[in-house]
Amino acid sequence: MSAPLSGRRALVTGSATGIGRATAERLAADGASVVVNYVGNPDQAKSAVEEIGHAIAIEADVSNEDQVVAMFGTAADELGGPIDLLVNNAGIEKPFKLVDMPLDEWQKVLNVNLTGAFLCAREAARGMLAANAKGVIVNVSSVHEVIPWPSFGHYCASKGGMKLFAQTIARELAPHGIRVVNVGPGAILTPINQDLIDDAEKRKAVEDEIPLGRTGKPEEIAATIAWVAGPEADYITGTTIFVDGGMTLYPKFI
Repeated sequence: MSAPLSGRRALVTGSATGIGRATAERLAADGASVVVNYVGNPDQAKSAVEEIGHAIAIEADVSNEDQVVAMFGTAADELGGPIDLLVNNAGIEKPFKLVDMPLDEWQKVLNVNLTGAFLCAREAARGMLAANAKGVIVNVSSVHEVIPWPSFGHYCASKGGMKLFAQTIARELAPHGIRVVNVGPGAILTPINQDLIDDAEKRKAVEDEIPLGRTGKPEEIAATIAWVAGPEADYITGTTIFVDGGMTLYPKFI
């Protein structure tokens, strides 16, 4: 029995650490050739590539159009064809109350989280359409595409925007056999949530908001992404699959 993603050419943005790295590892384990995208830490990217095996690392800032175009060109040359499985995972966050938020911090989060997803989705779609190839674009969204998060207005705006962006391009691309799906993690123990790893009291407060009573693992998000990208999910497009332990059920609302 062949691996479910055998022959696929995948690119995972922000995949030197965290959910991105777990996803790159899982896609490769399921048969895909993988591009590990990173910014600024070649040692982490090299470690990921060595661990994965059939993978290459390409540095590119996803908010920079020229770098994104170059990355997809290099990926196609190195892997022998255009990317047909894109995972828009790169994302950043930093808390600011509305009245304290500098414009450059607002723009930085929107540029990476939303514009980066647009630029990468555009290049992936261009490559697939030119090759008349079917494929999948998976956006790593968040429960905060529907749950407000005080002091993270820029992050919530980026994920809320990602929701309708994904739905819109899903309609555009469906006639060409290209699916677009968001996967929305809840509270996952990754470096971006280091405070939850270090602070047991803070972690308990978050877990009290989760009906299943625990935080998630990067591997659980990676498994969902791999399934969404595979043949068993071939009838799914234009929606968000939340992987959150029930966080979107608003457990404290009575």
